[in-house]
Amino acid sequence: MTSDLSGRRCLVLGGSVFVGKHLVDALVAAGAQVSVLNRGRTASDLPEGVGHLVADRTDAAQMRAALGGRDWDAVFDVSGFVMAAGGSDIDGLIDLLDGRTGSYVFTSSIMAYDQSWVGVFPWTEDQPTNPDGPASYGGFKAMAEASMLARYAATGFPASAVRPAAIYGPDNNIFDMETPMFLRLLQRRPILVPHGGLVVGSYGHVDDLCDAMITISCHPAAPGEVVNISNDAVDVNRYIAVLADIVGVEPNVVAVPDDLLAEVTVAGASPVFGHLFKVRHHAALSTEKARHLVGYAPRFDLRSGHEHTYDWFRANGFDRIDAPLVDPVWKASWDFDAEAAIAERLRG
Repeated sequence: MTSDLSGRRCLVLGGSVFVGKHLVDALVAAGAQVSVLNRGRTASDLPEGVGHLVADRTDAAQMRAALGGRDWDAVFDVSGFVMAAGGSDIDGLIDLLDGRTGSYVFTSSIMAYDQSWVGVFPWTEDQPTNPDGPASYGGFKAMAEASMLARYAATGFPASAVRPAAIYGPDNNIFDMETPMFLRLLQRRPILVPHGGLVVGSYGHVDDLCDAMITISCHPAAPGEVVNISNDAVDVNRYIAVLADIVGVEPNVVAVPDDLLAEVTVAGASPVFGHLFKVRHHAALSTEKARHLVGYAPRFDLRSGHEHTYDWFRANGFDRIDAPLVDPVWKASWDFDAEAAIAERLRG
């Protein structure tokens, strides 16, 4: 699905970790002339030949100094999360890019939807967006989308937005997804499952997301559009079963009764199961629009994508991790001791 970008000047806003890292690699492989703009605070080995622009997105003067007067064939914005904490200026960014880029692809999120629709299946791009305002993650994503679409309507600014759900794959920096799940399975640890394991989530491989963004950046039908990008929608029981089969073990599942959920998920307490197991994430994305609009066709299904991820996981020694990992942005982690204590109580 990835397009030939030979010689095209591409800018990635972000580019240090996970989605940004994979996107940079995919653009380089497609022949693009790539530059990355970020704050320069996260250690990252950029591929040879990739330019590096340093600027803090919350600092208008730094952004003008870095981007002013530069032209791009495509701009990919994967660093929007940092803006949700305050100081957001999506309109200022658009001002710098309007008339100076052939396309602008914004990485949004399933959280840009109005979350009161949890339990209504599937979610399509014409549903209401998140009303929580720019101080929240989903509210910022929705606000940014609205700003870029308004500019598209006013000036033709070639903006598109992709809304992924649960992104997984090599280099995933959200540490309460497949990383601890593979470890629980390998170490025969209990897997705490709330809501009977019936919470549904949409899962998509990081490389499929990057391929889709590159295709969208080149597609004449994409400007002014928002599309969901994901793949399999499965419940927690199916998710665990697939990963257990990949690892080659029988999962040690421990059901958490509904009447104990509040007690075992006290605010500020150690996490006891992945955030996607919670009922607040009970949703499934439709990708029909992306398939019809730009020919979206993911390479990985749930099994093949997690097989690919598990191979990377083992090759990089993650199967030997003996302490929890914590991401400095998302704060996601795990606590196997807390999980074991709850499992023992529930079985006692």
